[in-house]
Amino acid sequence: MNAVVHHRVDGDGRSRVSLAELIALRARVGRVRVAPLPSRALRSGQQSSRLYGRGMDYAESRVYQAGDDVRRLDWRLTARSGKLHTKLFQEDREGCLLIVLDTHASMRFGTRVRFKSVQAARAAACAAWYAVRAGERVGLMAFGHADPLLRPQAGPRGALAICGALAEWDAQPPSPRMEPLAAALTRAGRLLHGASRVLLISDGFSADAAARQRLLDLTRHAGVGVLVVADALEQALVAPGRYPLEHAGERSEVLLESERQRQDFQRALGAGPARLGALAQALGLRWSSIDTRADPLAAVTGLLGAARVAR
Repeated sequence: MNAVVHHRVDGDGRSRVSLAELIALRARVGRVRVAPLPSRALRSGQQSSRLYGRGMDYAESRVYQAGDDVRRLDWRLTARSGKLHTKLFQEDREGCLLIVLDTHASMRFGTRVRFKSVQAARAAACAAWYAVRAGERVGLMAFGHADPLLRPQAGPRGALAICGALAEWDAQPPSPRMEPLAAALTRAGRLLHGASRVLLISDGFSADAAARQRLLDLTRHAGVGVLVVADALEQALVAPGRYPLEHAGERSEVLLESERQRQDFQRALGAGPARLGALAQALGLRWSSIDTRADPLAAVTGLLGAARVAR
């Protein structure tokens, strides 16, 4: 797909995803020092090796990136192009990240800066740019009101396709359609296409009892990270007062005066993020939580194994 042709009007970055913002994240991710990916042997539980023997098939060469092994430099291409190039072998090409994105109507909510759906798209774009910079292919699977799949692609073209899909899916009107997390994870398991890593981005309201086993099933085939996206009201007690709410075009007002009222309100709003966070922690998965005000880059690169951002 072409990542940029479907949007005549870009989103505002608050209630609607801004394609321009997602593409601009490439520059920020470009300042992140990419951690080396584990080899295929290491992912399979075998002992890793720093020796590259004849049995490893050459795949292609690309421009040298910080952290590349200097023993893999492609001197012939470097001499022809005048730029350092690194040889990639078949096992290097097998790195693949599948982003599993929650698109349920519950994601279209926010009281601070932006909707959860917009924040989730920003996080997914960060993950896509990071993955392709690390030499991985990257794919995207949505679940909820939208459930298409973008098959894994390599390089900037793959990240751009994901940015375009994120903006396109967000532009669709929300629907009441529900897909339990367990069903989405089962589908993701069938669609891994050799993915070595999976990043789930969700507010957790679709998390059901069966999701625990499905997450465990995924961990047998790929490294799994979970990013919980929440609104500030879902994470902490609000101050006493009257709060206007709008849903499906209908406006109402909630009066929250006593501490018990505010606690009940927070527990109801925060049930999804709390449930998903607790599940990820109980399973020993790498996970993080961000609200709609946060910069998602640190959380995403932390989950994907990045070093600190270069100054």
